[in-house]
Amino acid sequence: MDIVTILTILLLAAATCLCVALIIYLRRITQSFEDLRMEVKQLSDRLKPLIVSATELSEKFHKISDELKEPVQTVKDVVNNVKDKVDKILQVEEKIRGGFENSVSGLIKNLSSVANGVSTFWKTFRKNSH
Repeated sequence: MDIVTILTILLLAAATCLCVALIIYLRRITQSFEDLRMEVKQLSDRLKPLIVSATELSEKFHKISDELKEPVQTVKDVVNNVKDKVDKILQVEEKIRGGFENSVSGLIKNLSSVANGVSTFWKTFRKNSH
């Protein structure tokens, strides 16, 4: 046997070992992907009920919020009506108070003028009677 034949045999043996190693590593990689696929499937199976539950909860919240819109609007309307009526009452009170104060101040001025007139009359009457 010459050296080239020996080297060829060694090269073929090394190539065979490399092919066997490649097959082993490819099998390990395939097994890792299969394990990963199973874990993703298990996670997906666990998440489906959670997603369904979250969807149902969201729908219930939406329904409740829709049901609350009408009563909230009714309360807003009642509050606005009460506010308008209170404003009207306050306006009437201001008008009454303003009218009462003006009437009373006019009456006081008139009575004061009458008192001054009577006082002047008495002073003049006393001077003339003496």
